[in-house]
Amino acid sequence: MNTLIGQDLETAAQFLKEGALVAIPTETVYGLAANAFNVEAVAKIFEAKNRPSFDPLIVHTHSIEEVEKFTLNFPEKAKKLAKKFWPGSLTILLPKNQLIPDLVTAGLNTVAVRIPNHPLTIELLKNLEFPLAAPSANPFGYISPTTALHVEAQLEGKVGYIIDGGYCRVGIESTIIEIKDNKTIIYRLGGISVETIKNEIGEIEEIRNSSSNPKASGMLASHYAPSKPIVLGNIDTMLENHDAQKTGILAFRTPQQGIPESHQVVLSKSGDFAEAAQHLFAGMRYLDGLDIDVILTELLPEEGLGRAINDRLRRASTTKL
Repeated sequence: MNTLIGQDLETAAQFLKEGALVAIPTETVYGLAANAFNVEAVAKIFEAKNRPSFDPLIVHTHSIEEVEKFTLNFPEKAKKLAKKFWPGSLTILLPKNQLIPDLVTAGLNTVAVRIPNHPLTIELLKNLEFPLAAPSANPFGYISPTTALHVEAQLEGKVGYIIDGGYCRVGIESTIIEIKDNKTIIYRLGGISVETIKNEIGEIEEIRNSSSNPKASGMLASHYAPSKPIVLGNIDTMLENHDAQKTGILAFRTPQQGIPESHQVVLSKSGDFAEAAQHLFAGMRYLDGLDIDVILTELLPEEGLGRAINDRLRRASTTKL
């Protein structure tokens, strides 16, 4: 199958209606989408990504009213967050009804849902009679894509159409939450910070764990990883034990002396977390394509979006800090 790229939403919709896969742009990362009500179509997502079936998917739609068609209830606290942050980088776990196949939720009775903040994908969703199940559009465990060309490079021939929506402006996945017994639980750190959520609804019970049977997408211990090993720690100290010509640097603010400039990615020279998040996956992908042996990186301050970026770095690295 030849993969088409463009902004023809009618063609994209036709692929989806026929049970094929379409890559969709969002503000976070590109998603690999299929009709969430069609179990055969959803199965193609797992096949294309080589994704384990115990890892649940996120379902995307265009309105709270649509969400209520395939869920059993929508707690008021959760709805308050949805009204504040949708469309946007927040995913909410809700009890599902029979319209959502068990394959989408890995057999769980909750489904992860969100409204993405991208005009092309919102328009597409409004013209479909079904929501879209869509994990990130990359081989399982590899770096998430933030451009249409990233998707094409990894999934050429496995997806019918790639909607080219430009560069993802947030650049890391959505924050995943659940309101359970009136408590707010965070299952994945992401594009909306813990502090921002606290400002809306008060205290939360935060969970940042990984599991062989995850509650939500992106909770596995090893994820978002390039093919080159990533080593996490103090870059200055680590450089003493590595060949400068065969080393890549993924730094937050400051480039390193003695390392070729072309071997370095600085996420944000001004120290802006949002800018760093936007450049994270593209930077990892760029370094992974170089003729180097290792990528050295460092943690950001544990605040705001820095916490979500650190979560991705820890999962991608061979060292766990």
